[in-house]
Amino acid sequence: MITVQNTINAPIEQVWEKWTTPQHIMKWNNASDDWYTPFAEIDLQVGGKFKYTMASKDDTMRFDFEGVYTTVLDFSVIEYEITDGRKVKITFEQNEAGTKVTERFDPETENSEELQEQGWQAILDNFKKYVEEANL
Repeated sequence: MITVQNTINAPIEQVWEKWTTPQHIMKWNNASDDWYTPFAEIDLQVGGKFKYTMASKDDTMRFDFEGVYTTVLDFSVIEYEITDGRKVKITFEQNEAGTKVTERFDPETENSEELQEQGWQAILDNFKKYVEEANL
């Protein structure tokens, strides 16, 4: 599994809300400024589905990222299985510095593990920036 993590300077309740609410997801779920998320829907419960559409801003590329939740423990753990069978686990931990978010995921075979780690870390870094700027 590949692991990415970051500590967000915000209470766990705010971090959880911005991670699990479609209108927030659409504002932070991109690895670079030339991509965006025009659509997001989630049914945050065990057996519930999620779907995010990710697209290049010039609209030459677009794909859906979707799966099914297998574990949901409010303010603590989210696990899901992507439609290609890979598994993802996200943990949320309150600490003195804020809220530590850790994502562990099975790599896919199309891109190098290093590239996948960089992409997922960039999205998590963008999430941190979004949450912390909302708190200014």
